[in-house]
Amino acid sequence: MDIPQLTIPLPVLSRQRCQDTALGKPREVFRLPTGLTTYDNRLCASIHFTSPTWVTLSDGTGRLYLIGTGERGNSASEKWEIMFNEELGNPFIIIHSISLLKAEEHSVATLLLRIEREELDMKGSGFCVSLEWVTISKKNEGEKYEITKHDVLHGKSVPHYAAIESDGNGLMIVSYKSFTFVQVGQDLEESGDENMSEKIKEPLYYWQQTEDDLTVTIRLPDDSTKEDIQVQFLPDHVNIVLKGQRFLEGNLYSSIDHESSTWIIKENNSLEISLIKKNEGLTWPELVVGDKQGEFIRDSAQCAAIAERLMHLTSEELNPNPDKEKPPCNAQELEECDIFFEESSSLCRFDGSTLKTTHVVNLGSNQYLFSVIVDPKEMPCFCLRHDVDALLWQPRSGRQDDMWEHIATFNALGYVQASKRDKKFFACAPNYSYAALCECLRRVFIYRQPTPMSTVLYNRKEGRQVGQVAKQQVASLETNDPILGFQATNERLFVLTTKNLFLIKVNTEN
Repeated sequence: MDIPQLTIPLPVLSRQRCQDTALGKPREVFRLPTGLTTYDNRLCASIHFTSPTWVTLSDGTGRLYLIGTGERGNSASEKWEIMFNEELGNPFIIIHSISLLKAEEHSVATLLLRIEREELDMKGSGFCVSLEWVTISKKNEGEKYEITKHDVLHGKSVPHYAAIESDGNGLMIVSYKSFTFVQVGQDLEESGDENMSEKIKEPLYYWQQTEDDLTVTIRLPDDSTKEDIQVQFLPDHVNIVLKGQRFLEGNLYSSIDHESSTWIIKENNSLEISLIKKNEGLTWPELVVGDKQGEFIRDSAQCAAIAERLMHLTSEELNPNPDKEKPPCNAQELEECDIFFEESSSLCRFDGSTLKTTHVVNLGSNQYLFSVIVDPKEMPCFCLRHDVDALLWQPRSGRQDDMWEHIATFNALGYVQASKRDKKFFACAPNYSYAALCECLRRVFIYRQPTPMSTVLYNRKEGRQVGQVAKQQVASLETNDPILGFQATNERLFVLTTKNLFLIKVNTEN
């Protein structure tokens, strides 16, 4: 597919060359307290627009603000008012927040991200990633807002995507390495040291799973014999004893056929346990409930099966219909720029009440691209690369059996974005009419969805008539300042640099 390029010279907004790309005079609504520059490890301030009348804000020093804004967009609205602010420890950034009103009680749930150094981490990066789910509530009129819930998750990689469900009942995370809740109320610094000392050790066991069974592998001491091993299977429980010492005991995540489950000593001096699932097809997020001593090994065949299920959503044709019966696409041979070396990520859903994992989806080699808010009443969508295309997924927290809905396909976007080595931000229009990405400096790339052609075109290789063509446009900013922010609407792109806010008119039909 030939994609023509067009460079668009852009005006700096202060010049106001045309009505479509002009902004009015800015009006101050809030100012951070002075003196914040005295903090040595201060982060950049971060803000999240929680609802049309509420905002959550971090000043970069470790203090969280809840601000009432009134109905934003009303020129007569007053300045923003601080309704809550509290010091929460080390600096953090805000990555998501929602506003909830239940039985006259108003709550704002926020998701905070911290990255802290771990001195005991000798094998990893030396840092620990924390996600903190903080809920601020006011029960009755006249009372003050206060923290009513504070739960913490730990992980070893920064999440690609993390968002609280719109009803506040759960949390979804896309990450390279899994997250787990730590015990609420305990000394987090002390628990971090204990957890880290355990992570430095080798896992106690390894486990894999298929749709029908699970396999657990345990390394045995060199002088172990069959008489040293005792394994007891119950429908919902397992008990393993080695040389009179309890090795692993606890409730299984789901039921097993205990009479058909077996164990055997392998030639490499390891104990292999086979557990037959009672509920075939159910994916277990953990083997023994609450046990963190094992390591889950992902099966490449499962990754391939997931990719096969998604294949019908991509096609070499433009704007494919997922419901139309047709064979899977024959993806063209990938070039060197298409290869990405990140290992597989997972999508996990955590229950807000039990803090347990309820759903785990292995994304395999489907590279995470970006997230976008399509419907303010729903969770943010996330976009994954699948073969040469990009698929947009909408989480649906109310659907227990079908929680992620495919809502749009960006043809060939996965292919064309792979060659952009300096890309910094990625976004798409809420109506899916275009996707856009920007580099660190100057250039913005706009990829429009296929549209009908006014003239007759023919494919030179196949001789067939081409009815629709996708377009790529390149906008070059009149500045060399770094790009700090990037936001897409159906009609316009907003690009923020250190000194200017640029506005690009993308769609003129609206």
